Amino acid sequence: MVGIGTIVNTAAVLVGGLIGYIFQQLLNDKLQKTIIQAIGVAVIFIGIAGVLSQMLVVKHGQVGTHGTLMATISLVVGSLIGELIDIDHQFIKLGDWLRRKVGAKSDSLFIEGFVSATLTICIGAMAIIGSLQDAVNHDPTMLFTKAILDGVIVAIYAASFGVGAIFSSIPLFIFQMSITLLAVFINQFLTTAMTNGISLVGSMMIFCIGINLLLDTKVRVANMLPALLVVVGYAMV
Repeated sequence: MVGIGTIVNTAAVLVGGLIGYIFQQLLNDKLQKTIIQAIGVAVIFIGIAGVLSQMLVVKHGQVGTHGTLMATISLVVGSLIGELIDIDHQFIKLGDWLRRKVGAKSDSLFIEGFVSATLTICIGAMAIIGSLQDAVNHDPTMLFTKAILDGVIVAIYAASFGVGAIFSSIPLFIFQMSITLLAVFINQFLTTAMTNGISLVGSMMIFCIGINLLLDTKVRVANMLPALLVVVGYAMV
């Protein structure tokens, strides 16, 4: 069945989110803040690991780096485009609309939980490559693996931010299912250099999400999203 990987991934996010939300009721504000900081640390290292896996190279026994210029240009140009469009504001508007629809107007953490969880589980090569493999090779294995990871991640987010994190399942489903349905068109253009670039730049964005959570800053990660398209264009040159 085409799309089964995304369906399972979405279901895992829903189940994990519900478990985390139930667990949240047992936590006081101090414990919730501690968990948010712990998530921040974990997400930072997830981002670092992803960056190093793409950036570090070993040649003749020496460690070097590659892709730094590509990542820098992609992030700068992509962020500029994102700021002009103000994607971050669109995410906030969507989160606010969902909050009102579910009757959670007084939930101050709803939007932050929705945006942070959505960006964490949607950014990265696994979502794209897994969806392509599911469609082209009828192999949902990568998305099944991602489902386990996302379920745990969203459970932790929901334990700290509440029900907003659970709604990250909506953009996840739309994003991955769209790639699956367009797989025949996308797959013929996507090269290894492009997917590596997406993984590198996406991991840098994940690192920024961790910084936001740990230090309570406001790096507008959503406005960096066009960088994922810029890096694809860069790899084509």
